[in-house]
Amino acid sequence: MRLATTEQIFEPQGGRAPCSLRTALERGVRPAVGFQNPDDVVKDPHLTFRDKREILSSWASDASAVQDEPRLRWLLGTVEPVPLDEVRAAFKRLDAMEAGHDDRTH
Repeated sequence: MRLATTEQIFEPQGGRAPCSLRTALERGVRPAVGFQNPDDVVKDPHLTFRDKREILSSWASDASAVQDEPRLRWLLGTVEPVPLDEVRAAFKRLDAMEAGHDDRTH
């Protein structure tokens, strides 16, 4: 398993040419520095719903897939990979939170 959080060259899924950390950031992969799992993102009181969605989207992205382990995602700035199912579950929790927030504001 290759760590995708270093300045080293890393290989994206699908056999494309290797890309650098800078290239990944330019493609919209948002780092998750300070978060150990997707639920930490959902619970963060300082992020907007939009910010949370951007981070979770980057985590779910194929650009964050672990080479030879497509069910795992390793987002820039995190210590270890997490199962894609955890990212999907975090999206569902965020959807529910956002729906509850919209109900209170209307």
